[in-house]
This record gives sequence, structure tokens and C-alpha cells, in this order.
Amino acid sequence: MSDKQGQNNTVAKAQKCTIHDFQRQFPDDDACLEFVKELRYPGCVTECVKCGVERKHYRVTGRMSYVCPSCGHQISPLAGTIFHKSCTPLTLWFHAIFQMGSTKCGISAKQIERETGVTYKTAWRMFKQIRSLMAEDGGMKLEGSPVEMDETYYGGVRKYGTGRPMVGDKKKTPIVGIVERGEHGRVIARATKDTTGNTLLGMVREFVLPNSTIYTDEARTYEGIKFINHGGKNAGYVHHRIHHSSRVYVRGNVHTNGIEGFWSLIKRGIGGTHHSVSQKFLQDYLNEYAFRYNRRNVPKPMVTQILERVCERTS
Repeated sequence: MSDKQGQNNTVAKAQKCTIHDFQRQFPDDDACLEFVKELRYPGCVTECVKCGVERKHYRVTGRMSYVCPSCGHQISPLAGTIFHKSCTPLTLWFHAIFQMGSTKCGISAKQIERETGVTYKTAWRMFKQIRSLMAEDGGMKLEGSPVEMDETYYGGVRKYGTGRPMVGDKKKTPIVGIVERGEHGRVIARATKDTTGNTLLGMVREFVLPNSTIYTDEARTYEGIKFINHGGKNAGYVHHRIHHSSRVYVRGNVHTNGIEGFWSLIKRGIGGTHHSVSQKFLQDYLNEYAFRYNRRNVPKPMVTQILERVCERTS
């Protein structure tokens, strides 16, 4: 077995979390609360706001909070998280997060409604809250070189033949994606208003490091990549194009198969699982698919990676 295969097997084992593993780790609400508490207040040792002294806090019987033994001031590990003031049991929240992270194609709110017995409105709201955690932090830069860039369209039926939609076609929502090549490559996907040169080149400037090699198709809107400036100087991007219109899809290292594979994952996932997504919430779904894609090789269960985001992003 090669070193690469051994590394892949190690990552796969570290990511593995079966439904039995999940149920053993989170059998009830107390176990879920303890997990969140350990992420936010390891050992439950934190500075008491009232005393001003760092000390261990203890669980309050019958409540989702911990109390300072000196002054009685209470802290809640759920405060400021998506669980705050929710009447839905933590076990159902954790189950929804587990299901969302355990499949490439995602899971529908209707399926969670059937599995847990909550209303569809509750299931939809839970998923909306969970997806809000999956947006990448601002300032993310794709460090791998080369990268591939492409655009696709989502939405209504095209009325004017094949190819790119006509200008002004509001039924189709443009989506622009950039992916790093390689086994651990990350992706950025954005729903945009258009695919003009200003939009595409602006995304290159924002997300791709200078001096990177960029592969695209033959669309004219990519022509200005070589002339992008950073800080008043030429960014040094190397641009190669593949001519799909001539039925050429690979020429040596020049292709966009990586980003097109991600488009396939999104379209089959949304079409098969959710059936339809409105323009208003499309970016949230793109964030969900990109989150799982970008962390597919992190040696940690996906449910744990999402739960860590819950505790990182508190109000």
C-alpha cells in the first residue's frame, strides 16, 4: 500500500461516524449539552462575570445552565448559539446536524420531519440555522495553484436553445465557482447577478492568490485575467483556456473537470434531494455543499466539524 493510500484510509477511518457511534456519543440532551459546554468552556472553568474570578462552574439541576459556587451567577453554554431559546430537544438538533453532514447530497427538511416527528416548519428552520454556520469566513484565499474557474446556471427552463442564457434572462441564476486542483483542493461557489467580466475578474481578485495559474473555458469574459492588478501591480496570473465549443475538453493539464464535477454534485444533490431551491436561499445551499467538499479530507467526523462551528459563531 502506498503512503497516499494509507493516508486516505486514515482520514476515512477518522471521519467515520455511524448512526450507532452517534447514538452512543449523544444518547440524550444532557450528553449534547455537555459536548457544547466542553467546546465553549473546557472543564467548565471560566471567569465569573460577577465575581471577576476564574473558577469552575457546576451544573444546575433541571436547567441547561451552570452556576458559580461563590456568587450564584449562571452561564448557559447554549446562549448565543443556534440552540438558544429553542423548544426543540438538543438530540433532534444534533440528529439533524449528523444527517446533514453524513451525506454528499444533503438531506431535505421533509425527511427530517418524517424521522423526528417535528413539524415541517421546525425542520426547515433548523436546517436554515445550520446552513448559516456553513458559510466560509471572509477573506478566504485559494492557495493551491493551479485553480479552475467556471460558471453554471440554476433555475427555470431555458427558452432560447442551448448554451449560456441570454442577457436579461431572470429565470436562470448564474453561479460562479473556483476550485483548487488536487486531492485536498477547496472550492468557492457564489450565486451572482451576472457573469460579466467585472464580476468574474472581481472574484479572481478576491479569492485567488497572485501568480496562480488559472484554467477556464473559452468565454470572452475571462480575457482580462492576465491584466488584473493587486496593489497597483500586475497580479501575475497565468491564464490557460480550453475550447469546449470545439468539443475539446482536455488538453494536457488544461481542463476544467474539477469544477464541473462540483457542479454535477450540486445539481444532482439539489435536484434529487430538494427538487427546487429559490434564488433567495440558493447561496445557503451552495455554502452547505462547499462546506462538506472543503472538509472531505479533514480527519474528524463531519458532525463534529459542524458542531465546532456552532460554538465558534456565537452572537
